[in-house]
Amino acid sequence: MSFMSLDKINVSYDGKKNILEGLSLDIEKGELVSLLGPSGCGKTTTLRVVAGFVEANSGKFTLDGEDLTKTPVHKRNFGLVFQSYALFPHLSVYDNVAFGLKLRKVKKSEIDIKVKEILEICGLTEFASRFPKQMSGGQRQRVALARALVIQPKLLLLDEPLSNLDAKLRINMRVEIKRLQKKLGITTLFVTHDQEECFSISDKVAVMNNGIIEQYDTPENIYKRPKTEFVARFIGFENFIKLERIEGNQYKAETGDIFNVESDEYLQTCLGTIKPDDILISNDNNKNSIKGVIQVRTFLGKSYQYEVDTPLGKLIVNEQADKIYEAGDTLTLVLPSNKIILV
Repeated sequence: MSFMSLDKINVSYDGKKNILEGLSLDIEKGELVSLLGPSGCGKTTTLRVVAGFVEANSGKFTLDGEDLTKTPVHKRNFGLVFQSYALFPHLSVYDNVAFGLKLRKVKKSEIDIKVKEILEICGLTEFASRFPKQMSGGQRQRVALARALVIQPKLLLLDEPLSNLDAKLRINMRVEIKRLQKKLGITTLFVTHDQEECFSISDKVAVMNNGIIEQYDTPENIYKRPKTEFVARFIGFENFIKLERIEGNQYKAETGDIFNVESDEYLQTCLGTIKPDDILISNDNNKNSIKGVIQVRTFLGKSYQYEVDTPLGKLIVNEQADKIYEAGDTLTLVLPSNKIILV
């Protein structure tokens, strides 16, 4: 049995359209799992169901073998970190972190030990007497994290906690969150719409779309082997070709062109997708090749991106800046058989 489990959760706010549609998710003890998807996909609603802020219309939520479906928020003993930090401006860092322990009627001597320990772990000892307005955004986010961790929660819930930080701070803080999470071994559910942030921090990722999980896997597998067109498009695949399987690993496009595809599974009618970085430009007519004419060239810094008109439709190709092609040039594009993904 998984440490945390959502089983066939349905949530509807108006009694008509479900925000979550039969959603199931299993998380093992000590894992950091991210919910990833565009705005409105249901990821924050899922976290709020786990937290107890939203009651599911049907389904079951269990943690460590205990049914918490109807358990109120204050009895769940979860650590919560929000996008807005939600710190008390009139309390010092020490008192902000101690707040949850005081609510739980913990002895003063024990509070002091626990607060000082978590401040040390989070690198906040020297800021104990400061107030939130005297601190940077990254420091305040660490205070919010320390306050969530000091109560020794069974589950840590992070709702887009880094979205208010600038780019450099976000990178530093996601490393910090991962370090703390692994050091403390705490099971964590992380909500984000930023795939780079998500992939860098997570043990597993649930990619959500319209209230369902389209793929639940490791970041590496999702990045290299998306299972659906939605997941592929969301993580950066831009080229899609309609394919029909002939035999073995051979597939025919609508143009009649034959492509070899190295795949663990064979789909009869499907889309073949390939990333712009994986398409090669060649002078030879190789297998899996197609000719096209450059329509648009865009400079990306280390490379150029070409929009190429082909019989298969528009293909986007990224090529290193060593050789530059011009609009109107005819190219031979090679789609390596081990880079085409079937969805």
